[in-house]
Amino acid sequence: MRVEPRRIQSAWEGRISGCLLGKPLEVLSFQKGLRGVREYLATAGALPLRNYVPLIGGTLAAGNGGDCCLGHIVRAEPDDDIDYTLLALLLLEEHGADLETADVARAWLLRLPAGITWTAEREAYRILLERMADQFVNGEEAGFDLERCSDNRYNTWIGAQIRVDLYGWACPGRPSLAADLARRDAALSHRGDALHAAAFIAALGAAIPATQDLDAAIDRALEEIAGDSGAAAAVAFGRSVANAADAVDRLHREYQGLSPVHSVNNLALVVWALCSSRGDFSAAIGNAVAAGWDTDCNGATVGGLSGLSGASIPAHWTGPWNGRIATRLAGVPELQLKDVVDRTIAVAGKIA
Repeated sequence: MRVEPRRIQSAWEGRISGCLLGKPLEVLSFQKGLRGVREYLATAGALPLRNYVPLIGGTLAAGNGGDCCLGHIVRAEPDDDIDYTLLALLLLEEHGADLETADVARAWLLRLPAGITWTAEREAYRILLERMADQFVNGEEAGFDLERCSDNRYNTWIGAQIRVDLYGWACPGRPSLAADLARRDAALSHRGDALHAAAFIAALGAAIPATQDLDAAIDRALEEIAGDSGAAAAVAFGRSVANAADAVDRLHREYQGLSPVHSVNNLALVVWALCSSRGDFSAAIGNAVAAGWDTDCNGATVGGLSGLSGASIPAHWTGPWNGRIATRLAGVPELQLKDVVDRTIAVAGKIA
């Protein structure tokens, strides 16, 4: 299927804007839950959330996202949600559809500072450093089974789900390939429902340009994961509450007790936000972020998929960050939106 440059640009714009929107509320959500998020936004006069989060002095965690608040944004500040998307671009540029889990591991060692990894990724990184052969980074065998890296206590959390969007963008009309690439990446650190969630997100990105509507794309993406998985159940639940006025409360009741960064609950929230927005980009990312849990991750995922689907992105989302994408990848302090869009189009054409 032909790559559509407009979709790729909107996917990048949507993912970055959604990430910026959720970033100031991330720690607040973890510390004070949905109630804390709602109280902050209500005090700020920002409900429903349809623009960047206003900054109320002293009420957000110190140093956490103030430069991503309304009136303070000059660029897309560094965030792992975007760093991993850029890393996926680099991986596809170098390996294309032949990408393997070992390639992902070497890319982490060479380009991803260990200090900016979290939970499952940090655990996997630690195991990799402890066990790998000295010359693995230079192309030799790992010297141990890389599957051991995913044997960690966070291996069903959201990390894999946030790393894989670009595999879908680069494989329009080929959900099976997108899901397979996502699993190869995710397998370095995650297992079980986290693998299914990652495969679903990538497959959905590949299905959207090739189907007539979001429902058809979701149905196609579901074919790529186990029907009896928790991830598939999360997709079903997210769809089932799409028209419910109390959807957010029902989501939080359904997944009470799960970590706010687990893959399953956040996947359900992503699907709900997409299905309930009816093509309104601001509603999609605004509702996703205001619903709590992993706010920047969900804002990014929903934003990318909403943009990819053809939703119009108002200028108040993209204007403030001026096409500037700051990163913490080794040797890459900042990139331009046009550059990453052009590179994504090129790599998608190469894979096609």
